[in-house]
Amino acid sequence: MHSEKMTFDSLVSSIRQVHEYLAAQAGKAVNISLTLRNWAIGCYIREYEQNGADRAQYGENLLEDLAASLRNKGMKRVAARELRRYRQFYLTYQQIWQSVTTEFCNLLPPELLQLPAPIRESPTPILQIPGKTLITKLSFTHLAELIAIDNPLKRTFYEVECIRGNWSIRELKRQIGSLYYERSGLSENKDKLAELAQSGAEQAEPKLAIRDPYIFEFLGVKSSEVMGESDLEDALLDKLQDFLLEMGHGFCFEARQKRILIGNTHGFVDLVFYHRILKCHVLVELKVESFTHENLGQLNTYVSWYRKNMMADNDNPPVGILLCTQKDHALVEYALAGLDNALFVSKYQLELPKKEDIQRFLEEKIREVGNG
Repeated sequence: MHSEKMTFDSLVSSIRQVHEYLAAQAGKAVNISLTLRNWAIGCYIREYEQNGADRAQYGENLLEDLAASLRNKGMKRVAARELRRYRQFYLTYQQIWQSVTTEFCNLLPPELLQLPAPIRESPTPILQIPGKTLITKLSFTHLAELIAIDNPLKRTFYEVECIRGNWSIRELKRQIGSLYYERSGLSENKDKLAELAQSGAEQAEPKLAIRDPYIFEFLGVKSSEVMGESDLEDALLDKLQDFLLEMGHGFCFEARQKRILIGNTHGFVDLVFYHRILKCHVLVELKVESFTHENLGQLNTYVSWYRKNMMADNDNPPVGILLCTQKDHALVEYALAGLDNALFVSKYQLELPKKEDIQRFLEEKIREVGNG
């Protein structure tokens, strides 16, 4: 069959189409593997709790001891709370067994190669989405959010709506927080409410969500390799890191894109230093945008978390530096969370770089990288 000759525009279009399709397929494949891994971990734990030969000697410390042993073997994201989540994931979504492949079955012990019997503490709802649909349509991050819902009917409601609207994880959290399920139950026009809810919903990207902490830890990718939001941000962070170290104010570099877990929410601190003169941590956040109070609130949260979780006995409270950029100017704000003593504040201001110096530096470097 004769076809028209390809033009340059059609060449570009074809390559882009192939790229986007296969990128989406890669994302789905990684997510399915991650979801099945976490389900299998939960399955193993539950089987051991019920039938393990030496389970009695571990008792209530099983998950803590298991987490420590797995970390020693080099595995990531296996804290006791995560293992507990995987076990709950298995108990909540036993229908995922339906999607297990022959190759995957070979990874499981023979006694597990049968359809699990219903478990009393995890009643199965009458309306149940097939396991294959769950793992192909929802990321594990979505599923981790859904298992926190105790009511099976309510959980299924959000599963259906999330799949139907291709919601992002942020949209799923927003809809749960807005009591969409409860409002639907009270609404006299449920179809109209559903239409309104879906019309403004934020949809998930079809490509691999490499910024998802579950994904990049599963792949063994370091957060610093994937968290940079733009080439401009990466370039500025590189220069800023050198700038602070060269200023002679006692900065000692500790981490870049430091991941912290606050409740069930992950945060990433752009740069973390320890100041040997002030004897405290200094957290630096760079936002390639105009200043917002949300930015400052986020930094204050990080500073407060460091104060509670990372301060040693002889340390002074941590301090945060927020850097916001625009095309023609820069803004620097200091977060002094918990520093009520005026003398203490003045000591920090004496030893830390002046706002004017950092602002001048940022403006210069923005021009250098071509954004001025």
